[in-house]
Amino acid sequence: MSDLGDWFRSIPLITRYWFAGSIAVPLVGKLGLVSPVYLFLWPDAFINRFQIWRPITATFFFPVGPGTGFLYLVNLYFLYQYSSRLETGAFDGRPADYMFMLLFNWICIVITGLAMDMQLLMIPLIMSVLYVWAQLNRDMIVSFWFGTRFKACYLPWVILGFNYIIGGSVINELIGNLVGHLYFFLMFKYPMDLGGRNFLSTPQFLYRWLPNRRGGVSGFGVPPASMRRAAEDQQGGGRHNWGQGFRLGDQ
Repeated sequence: MSDLGDWFRSIPLITRYWFAGSIAVPLVGKLGLVSPVYLFLWPDAFINRFQIWRPITATFFFPVGPGTGFLYLVNLYFLYQYSSRLETGAFDGRPADYMFMLLFNWICIVITGLAMDMQLLMIPLIMSVLYVWAQLNRDMIVSFWFGTRFKACYLPWVILGFNYIIGGSVINELIGNLVGHLYFFLMFKYPMDLGGRNFLSTPQFLYRWLPNRRGGVSGFGVPPASMRRAAEDQQGGGRHNWGQGFRLGDQ
């Protein structure tokens, strides 16, 4: 148990709470402590009955069962891996900026969910984070099942297909990718590569709540050259259960 506790405490702060919530809320629903019908995002209940907690619970809740358990575990793994990599990589020492990214993506996903009657928001938010990581490390080579290797920029679309095969919904993954692309474009691509204005900036109250700090764990991969002033140089290749990532040219 001490090893498990040490591992849990080693998870970066924001990812740790997100990961814990994504286990606790489905467990509460599974055990019947709270009826799952109160955990979904239902537009009528949210807007007309003022059940304002639903966008939050729908972000953490997933109906775990015999037909969905593997899909849940796979996406929980993606949450842990790629949120940790972003938080200790490009956003290392800048928890307020990372929290702002999550909040921006979450708000966009909630609005889309209300408009499209999406009842679960866990997978879209995870995919949006994975998409941002993949773009910041787009030239890194990653390995997937059966030894397939490709650039990280293709990873969100490979996982979209993979999740569909194991029982996911293409819409959830697609919305996550599109929201991740919107954040990446507005925060990095448009102002840094295209010389446009910066439409996104972290509110000051987040800096007061989560002040910047020095030091931390080095990241995974290398962001595009034009972004290296905004993101710390990444060191080494990311490793996960499906293989190891390499820089282009590594053997």
